[in-house]
Amino acid sequence: MIKGLALLSFAFLTGMWCGELLGSWLGIQANVGGVGFAMLFLLGIKEYGTKKGCWKSELEFGIEFWNKLYIPVVIAMAASLNVKSALSSGTLAILEGIIPVLLAFWVFKLLIKSFKSTSNG
Repeated sequence: MIKGLALLSFAFLTGMWCGELLGSWLGIQANVGGVGFAMLFLLGIKEYGTKKGCWKSELEFGIEFWNKLYIPVVIAMAASLNVKSALSSGTLAILEGIIPVLLAFWVFKLLIKSFKSTSNG
């Protein structure tokens, strides 16, 4: 597990460094694509390790552990930032968030009713 986390950390740090370099090369004071670079590095390391026969289950377990945590954490962080931004932007931003959600619930309700009627009849 530790070796998998070490590989994941290496890919992440290298990706962040490349994102910072790309941002400075483009004249932007931000990380541009650091997470994308990290994912590409991790995929490359996995393919190389698989071809050489040194990719073991302990490496996979360490990466899968963080894989299961990554998406919920990123979604929670993005959602909290979106809520803070909407609350500080005013009523229109709040309505732009609420109305699509209500419309989605209504559409899902119609879809469920239509699927139930087709499966029963």
